[in-house]
Amino acid sequence: MLLTSKSSLGARKIPPIGFMASGSRELSINLLDAFRHGLDEFGWVQDRDLIVLDRWAEEHTDRLANIARELVDADAKILITAGTAATLAARSLSATISIVFVGVGDPVALGIVDSLTQPGGNATGLSLNSRELIKRRLQLLQELVPRMKRLAVIIRNDPGLEQRLLDIRSTSERMGIKTVEFVAATGKALELAFLWLRSDRPDALYVASGPLGPSKRAEIAALAGQARIPAVYSFPAFTAAGGLMSLAPDENDLFRRAATYVDRILYGARPADLAVEEPTKFELVVNLKTAGALGLAVPQSLLSRAAEIIE
Repeated sequence: MLLTSKSSLGARKIPPIGFMASGSRELSINLLDAFRHGLDEFGWVQDRDLIVLDRWAEEHTDRLANIARELVDADAKILITAGTAATLAARSLSATISIVFVGVGDPVALGIVDSLTQPGGNATGLSLNSRELIKRRLQLLQELVPRMKRLAVIIRNDPGLEQRLLDIRSTSERMGIKTVEFVAATGKALELAFLWLRSDRPDALYVASGPLGPSKRAEIAALAGQARIPAVYSFPAFTAAGGLMSLAPDENDLFRRAATYVDRILYGARPADLAVEEPTKFELVVNLKTAGALGLAVPQSLLSRAAEIIE
């Protein structure tokens, strides 16, 4: 057991909690703030009871291994990992340090945990429930494009690529939708994908990649607009950059809930015994300006469910 009570720390060294993310601190500081707020709710006074060491790869995932090593060398008791790449980097480094992940699509398929109810190793946390999200995103596209039969999918070459493509393909097939898939790992591959989209004209587009950098998000949204293809995105950052529509778990809520795991682990619980949880809050964002440019009338029934409408 690490602690018996918050006040029992006394002269003990303040336990560091490592927070590592693939993205930009400037653009994603809200995630760290949400996690810290969660700690506050459990009564953990930062810089008195514990300290959070945050490290950001600034969109360079190749830096994550070194970040994980830096946090372990700083004697972090727990690592909070944002996203799949950060989680895999932490898991590759240590099979013993406690890891609380946030935003991993399918931690079982990726080998991060044995099962959702009994993780069995040194990692647990909050998944993205990717299969249900895929279905809901496709249903949203169907509301905008009722006769959708052909769907293009653009995805980055991220960890879990094969499983995510399989989930999108199988869900689409059950809904009577045929898919054509593009793995756009480079700018050139992205350019070629949209050349095909402009010539072959599928009914809609599903952008399954993660947040990427701001310029790349804006480029993808602009290319989709130029191709005049209705698109759904996996993260609201794309919609803010000009994309048509996104449906995603409420990331602030997920990171706030990550503090629950930290609290329990600091009181002696093992990640192996703490079940992986799924999102309970989701945010639909619709860009009406983009819809107008595409000549789409967004049903009021869809707008009424939106957490944010960009006009």
